[in-house]
Amino acid sequence: MCGRFIQSTSGEMLAERFQLSTVPILTPRYNVAPSQSVLAIHQGESGQREAVALRWGLVPAWSPEPRTSYSTINARAETVADKPTYRHAFRRRRCLIPADGFYEWRKVGSRKQPYCIAPADGQPLAFAGLWERWERDGQILESCTILVTQANAVIAPIHDRMPVILDPQDEARWLDPAITDPAVLKPLLASCPPERLRLWPVGTAVNATRQDGPALMAAVTLPED
Repeated sequence: MCGRFIQSTSGEMLAERFQLSTVPILTPRYNVAPSQSVLAIHQGESGQREAVALRWGLVPAWSPEPRTSYSTINARAETVADKPTYRHAFRRRRCLIPADGFYEWRKVGSRKQPYCIAPADGQPLAFAGLWERWERDGQILESCTILVTQANAVIAPIHDRMPVILDPQDEARWLDPAITDPAVLKPLLASCPPERLRLWPVGTAVNATRQDGPALMAAVTLPED
């Protein structure tokens, strides 16, 4: 799964990296958590890429409430095309979620050790995401989920799942609203090559959602098991 991630690249750099129509205004964040607002990118009606703020935790348009009784921060790549919660968004409302890294926890005895996983080349990653628009009685909520898939060789020693990290050459296809056939989209949802990522252990301060700042990414030395 993906339960925490980092969005720290400047708006100017994101606009260049993702060919955005306008430069987004954002504050660097190093511990983005579920239910919080995240920066996402989708293709607008004009055909241009737009940066938008979405709540992390997808609420389908048919939901009677602006929340769900189960976690929708992640959608499994293997079943996303068929699950009622996600299948409409999978065909019609796909997005990119820029990330400068994410965190995962490895169980060590009775404790969990956090790790930071980041792009090896230092360039922002693009998670495959879905978004939805919920509206009732004048209340509007736009929300998102991050697709997850089987872990690659870098992440497998600490966890069996990882976010779907799109190849830059596949990002345009993922965003294209004219593509609605799951058979065309599902091949994009494989785990990324391990050489694109690096990981290291970090301190437990990241466990608390109130904590933020680049110090959360600092490497620590682990005690011997």
